[in-house]
Amino acid sequence: MVGVGAIIFRGREVLLVQRGREPSYGKWSIPGGLVELGENLRDAVEREVREESGLEVEVEDLAVTLDRVILDENRRIEYHYVLLDFLCRWKGGEPRAATDVLRCEFVSLDALSGYSLTQGTEEAVRRVYRLSLGERQRIYDPDL
Repeated sequence: MVGVGAIIFRGREVLLVQRGREPSYGKWSIPGGLVELGENLRDAVEREVREESGLEVEVEDLAVTLDRVILDENRRIEYHYVLLDFLCRWKGGEPRAATDVLRCEFVSLDALSGYSLTQGTEEAVRRVYRLSLGERQRIYDPDL
């Protein structure tokens, strides 16, 4: 399954959402979800951000690509995602939790380690922040 995510900065803060359903119920991550049949990637990112946080964003560029394979209790593949995370520009407004998230908020980069984040989220956010400052980063990382 192909999923998209939005990494949205407001200064040194990033938008996080607390997942309201599986996989990773209760964990914090970036807003995003599955691409619908026939939907282009930009539209999918904008829709997911709007549905989960009420915010409008402008998609700037693909920033991180990763694989996420989640196993069930018997070590069988339960989910296999190819995730495409995009750097997005926040257009204004304050986030409000909607659809399938419990909470959403802008979080200081210095406070990320205090959140129960999904696998790879903190590293992806930090990489994209460095990218937004002009530092060259790998887009695809099979180890993330």
